[in-house]
Amino acid sequence: MHADELRGLFIADGLTDAQLAELVAAGEEVAFREGDELFHEGEPATFWWVLLEGRVQLIRQAGRPEAVVMRTMDQPGLWAGGFQAWDDTSGYMATGVAASRGRMFRVPADALGRLTRAWFPLSIHFMVGYFQTVRSMDSLSRRREQLVALGTLAAGLAHEMNNPAAATARAVDALRDTCDSLLSSLTELANQSFRAEDFVAIDSLRRELPSPAPRIDPVELGDREETITDWLDAHDVAGAWRIAPALAAGGVDVTWCERAAGVLQGDHLTPGLEWVASTLASQALLAEMKESTTRISALVDSVKSYAQLDRASLQVVDVTDGLESTLVMLGHKLRDGGVSVVRDYADDLPSIEVSPAALNQVWTNLIDNAIDAMEGGGTLRVSTRAGEDALIVEIGDTGKGMSPEVQARAFTPYFTTKQVGKGTGLGLDISRRIIVDDHHGQIEIESKPGDTVLRVCLPLRQR
Repeated sequence: MHADELRGLFIADGLTDAQLAELVAAGEEVAFREGDELFHEGEPATFWWVLLEGRVQLIRQAGRPEAVVMRTMDQPGLWAGGFQAWDDTSGYMATGVAASRGRMFRVPADALGRLTRAWFPLSIHFMVGYFQTVRSMDSLSRRREQLVALGTLAAGLAHEMNNPAAATARAVDALRDTCDSLLSSLTELANQSFRAEDFVAIDSLRRELPSPAPRIDPVELGDREETITDWLDAHDVAGAWRIAPALAAGGVDVTWCERAAGVLQGDHLTPGLEWVASTLASQALLAEMKESTTRISALVDSVKSYAQLDRASLQVVDVTDGLESTLVMLGHKLRDGGVSVVRDYADDLPSIEVSPAALNQVWTNLIDNAIDAMEGGGTLRVSTRAGEDALIVEIGDTGKGMSPEVQARAFTPYFTTKQVGKGTGLGLDISRRIIVDDHHGQIEIESKPGDTVLRVCLPLRQR
């Protein structure tokens, strides 16, 4: 290892020839091949590693079932580890795995600590304090942002599940009353010695009705109920107001009622039609319960798609799936905010290898910000298209827009234009890290009053 090779790297700026020689003497050159593990996440950061040639991926497990590529070191001079030079308890924050053949220069952390203390004694105190403070603040801020994202997800899920769950509960209560009515009508028919062949005949007429009943325009349904009620009253059917709605919704008309009256003679007409109405109502309530529970199952699937549960961290996906599941999670906020959604998805969009869970966090941040920007309602535009070497996703809103000053600071950590308590100022910073650092893409802003666009460009092939 020759000092001149380090002299050409940006990390050597400001070092004298003597200092550079001391640094080279304290370390050693390490050659690696693709797939070699150079250091491991969580182990003591006993070496300071500087890239000389090749590519090294920094991979984190961090409690996930699958490892995640956090960053790729592909520029000579980039470094990792060595934190024990300033903090005895520090470990490697990621695992370094070679992505190609190459070389690194490594220096023992204790030697690096001695050298830096000798060269810059006062700066070491600042470095140690800064390192510990930033690590603590970054950990707390990320936890807070995760809690904010979790709160957004939980609120969205609660709102989306409330309607089908409430509908199911109402249908269960109504079904209990309907079953009571069905049983009482059967009991009355039995007490009246209703013949078995007549029961088979009225059941055959019931089976002629369409199942499930077709959806009817509310006005037409109201007219049909009124007509059936008049027919029931004319034939002295007790409780016509209660029976008519179920018969009308089940597809019954006056012609069918006349045919039923030919089977249900005398006192059999009221309990017979009540039995038919109860049967039709039971079928309708069961269909409603099935629709509601299917909706809940679909929401659970959307949550699993959003959170990418039980899936690998890196996978080839269609990004529109993540956009759609995010829109489902934020559906209540879109409705409550009076925001309409315009989708413009390209038909020929290619699938790309990404971390879907991380991208869904980006979509959540961008869409949530867009909704907040449209106070009082507006239009959210979500579009996708394929470029020459990148997949492009745009999130647009019709809010008041961002000034050039705000755009310049939008990705700065802790910067926010929201009121106190409504934003952490980390959403766009975290989104930038995910897109730029983790996926080697780009994220940019174009804004003017009434038209703000956040554009995300993801490479079609990860490096």
